[in-house]
Amino acid sequence: MGGGFGWWWWCRKNVEEVFVCLIRALRLRTMRYMAQMVSQCISPRQSFRVPRFSSARPTLSSHLAIGYANPSFCGVKRSNHPSFIAAALDVPKSLSSPNSESSLPLKEVIWAWSNADAVCFDVDSTVCLDEGIDELADFCGAGQAVAEWTAKAMTGSVPFEEALAARLSLFKPSLGQVEDCMEKRPPRISPGIAELVKMLKAKNVDVYLVSGGFRQMIKPVAMQLGIPPENIFANQLLFGTSGEYVGFDPSEPTSRSGGKAVAVQNIRQKCGYRTLIMVGDGATDLEARQPNGADLFICYAGVQMREAVASKADWLIFDFDELMGYLV
Repeated sequence: MGGGFGWWWWCRKNVEEVFVCLIRALRLRTMRYMAQMVSQCISPRQSFRVPRFSSARPTLSSHLAIGYANPSFCGVKRSNHPSFIAAALDVPKSLSSPNSESSLPLKEVIWAWSNADAVCFDVDSTVCLDEGIDELADFCGAGQAVAEWTAKAMTGSVPFEEALAARLSLFKPSLGQVEDCMEKRPPRISPGIAELVKMLKAKNVDVYLVSGGFRQMIKPVAMQLGIPPENIFANQLLFGTSGEYVGFDPSEPTSRSGGKAVAVQNIRQKCGYRTLIMVGDGATDLEARQPNGADLFICYAGVQMREAVASKADWLIFDFDELMGYLV
């Protein structure tokens, strides 16, 4: 009796494990399929053509004929998928078009990602689920007003430096408030980002955090992900001798519009990377795709879907699992 029960328990345990694995695989496959269907519904403003790779592969820049002034999705085929798929994932209707060209990544884009020397990640609404300044403002009692300015900054409707100064002037956080906020509301890491960073590092890809957020709030995130502090490019809050807020460091490139492009260009020039990728969700992340800057911009819409940014990205994703799938 005891032996029969043990055999039954062993079978049940193994069947449950197999069932869980199948469910996870099915969930991942479904998420990728839905993301691809949404991508196929997005209408590009223009398409750019990418020549085939030659047998010699010196640098990505020589392969990708990308028009930096007006970048947009590459179309490879027509899509007749119903628009309700996009609606189900809450994609803005203006992006949906059942007859638009596909924005699925071309093999050259996939090659660039899988052979990158360095990857720069935005932090707010990309590596982390929240906008750091919004969380800090909410903690200090000025959440709504600051969130409205953040929305303007992320879509590029106002200069970033103007939005940053305006937001900070609304609540002027002290050093004590920042430390208290970090203790009581620690940053929430986006699903899959820790695994993605681990995979990149295993491939000897250098990982950077390039953010318009604050260094004081990003350091714990970098530590959690195993990213060295010297690989953080972010803004610096300034405090007086008593810990009172006195401003932010305007010399940081990320404190102004176009600053992420400067930061990425500096990274590339210093380290001599052949292929560098920028991953983010906002207009300032898109700006990093410049000559001598990022070769590609991958728009991560897993937290926020910004139409003006997504429509100009080289690759639109909704889940970091998709990026991991091309690193295997």
